[in-house]
Amino acid sequence: MLNFFVLVPICSIIALAFALTLTTKILRHDEGNAKMVEIATAVREGAAAYLKRQYRVSGVFFVIIFGLLLFLAFKKYLVIFVPFAFLTGGFFSGLAGFCGMKIATLASARTANACQTSLNAGLRLAFSSGAVMGFIVVGLGLLDLSVWFYSLDWYFAGHALPEGMDRITAITSTMLTFGMGASFQALFARVGGGIFTKAADVGADLVGKVEAGIPEDDPRNPAVIADNVGDNVGDVAGMGADLYESYVGSIVATGALGVAAGLGVNGVTIPMIMAAVGIIASIIGMKFVQTTEDATQKTLLMALRKGIIISSIIVVVAAFVLIRFVLGAEYMGIAYSVITGLIAGILIGLCTEYYTSSHYQPTKKIAGTAVTGSATLIIEGIAVGMFSTAYPMIIVSIATIAAFSFAGGFSNFSLGLYGIGIAAVGMLSTLGITLATDAYGPVADNAGGNAQMAGLDPKVRERTDALDSLGNTTAATGKGFAIGSAALTALALIAAFKEKVVLEGGSMMLNLMDPLVLVGLFIGTMMPYVFSSLTMSAVGRAGSKVVVEVRRQFKEIDGIMEGKTRPDYARCVDIVTTAALQEMRLPAIIAMVTPVLIGVLFGINSVGGLLIGATASGFLLAIMMANSGGAWDNAKKYIEEGHHDGKGSRAHKASVVGDTVGDPFKDTAGPSINILIKLMSMVSIVFAAFILQNTVVHIIK
Repeated sequence: MLNFFVLVPICSIIALAFALTLTTKILRHDEGNAKMVEIATAVREGAAAYLKRQYRVSGVFFVIIFGLLLFLAFKKYLVIFVPFAFLTGGFFSGLAGFCGMKIATLASARTANACQTSLNAGLRLAFSSGAVMGFIVVGLGLLDLSVWFYSLDWYFAGHALPEGMDRITAITSTMLTFGMGASFQALFARVGGGIFTKAADVGADLVGKVEAGIPEDDPRNPAVIADNVGDNVGDVAGMGADLYESYVGSIVATGALGVAAGLGVNGVTIPMIMAAVGIIASIIGMKFVQTTEDATQKTLLMALRKGIIISSIIVVVAAFVLIRFVLGAEYMGIAYSVITGLIAGILIGLCTEYYTSSHYQPTKKIAGTAVTGSATLIIEGIAVGMFSTAYPMIIVSIATIAAFSFAGGFSNFSLGLYGIGIAAVGMLSTLGITLATDAYGPVADNAGGNAQMAGLDPKVRERTDALDSLGNTTAATGKGFAIGSAALTALALIAAFKEKVVLEGGSMMLNLMDPLVLVGLFIGTMMPYVFSSLTMSAVGRAGSKVVVEVRRQFKEIDGIMEGKTRPDYARCVDIVTTAALQEMRLPAIIAMVTPVLIGVLFGINSVGGLLIGATASGFLLAIMMANSGGAWDNAKKYIEEGHHDGKGSRAHKASVVGDTVGDPFKDTAGPSINILIKLMSMVSIVFAAFILQNTVVHIIK
């Protein structure tokens, strides 16, 4: 087994080395003329300045929680390593997001410049920058996990084990809490970055495109730099931190379930080895992503999809080999659980594409309603988003039952739960290339802005728009993938929470006739709605400030509309930075405090109800928001291509309003829900012993 596990640190280093190689190749490309460099530098500096301030704020919270965890460790509620695992999880989650943002801001002007040569050159460069993010996420995730595993294995081999635990149980119990730090940092990154990017986008679009009638990414718009900065801090840094915590969360939760299923050390290491194999598969799949100059959006999408499919096939073959030689022939059903996760991920992506791409009827229908105004367009967009939840929910439900059944869950319940966890690992095993198809979108978007502001040949903007339009589809597909993986990961974490409760000497009975369980279920169902309300309102308030500022500059600064005077870009960047940092604190606090508060007041069974309710309602709400927002965005793009009288028409102005409403749906509230449901599960696991010993219900009894 040790021979196989060596693959984990080796493949993590290979992933990081591959990311470094891609970065070196990207930096060899020319950034273009002086104007292009100036624009790219402004975006780069704005993104770096925002993340620096964000990490400063989140750092204060990390210090406070580290102190709390350390206190609980001294009180024997936690193993002493838990506070430090929390810190490393947060650090590497933030580092993954920062590195992804850095390469994205370095690649945007280079992509625009490459598009002066050919569409294929622009695609390869933008996709390579997205791949850097993907391989940094998986590389850092596996490196940190393998270091913790080796370190804890060495420590517990020579020291006294915690009471009631064997060696492998002590290791997994500690590593489970590693994910809490990653989830906490991801929440700050997603919420803060999402508020930043969508507040800037709302302000830029409402005043620039609707009121002033100037094109998107016009250099006369004071909010245009803030908008481009937001793409990087929200859609790149935030997304990287988000999927990092999904990746490590699914691995550690599945490892803990492996111990509960009686699989021992093999059950713990299999998920990490599967993820390591996924790295090699993703690198191979990368080689198949290429296209021709006359490519359409459909052929561009097929080029990206080809790489994912080839990577998935490699993982499937590896799963059969790995399970056969590590666990044995009697456990071959677990390999089918891995395949179930892979297929579910692909199917959810296809569903998302259908409901958000302008090639299909739902988005075309939304665009058609724009003719009668923004109200009918918004109604239709919400309706499409609501209906689009049906198929992903059915897919995840079938995948859950199938993964449970394949692993032998109907004869061995714990083994079935392990099957659900390994399905989540399977879905995320090709994250290196899957994340690349998502993260390249903001690079293409920024490249289009750079081309527009630098006044390049209109043909360059056509090429970047082709990449950007594809990026909208892949980004929507990526959000569907992230939501699906979050649902499976959350199910695995809930199962791990139950096992943690048992390990701490308690029990959890989720009887729906128990009013305490129902209270937890109702509050959990409510949580995604309250959380979304807070983040949406934050975007509205911050966006209003940007609108006022852009209007002020248009009115008070002479020569802006004539292009003679440079707008005050920095002022808009500062407004959204300050607003994002202020507004992200309350959602983060609520997500952390709620599980502990419910547990102390109503008991451990209420916490179980809370987690189930939040996962069910959060999954549906996140899909609805992501698909409505993506469909509104692509409906606008569809009209801009010339349909329904094209740009400047009444239909176009209505579609801009719809896209503006959809922005916080798909890029702020929706993606943040993924982290909310996983963070609450992680917090519950970490504080399980504290809740068991200090619940009010227990004290009253």
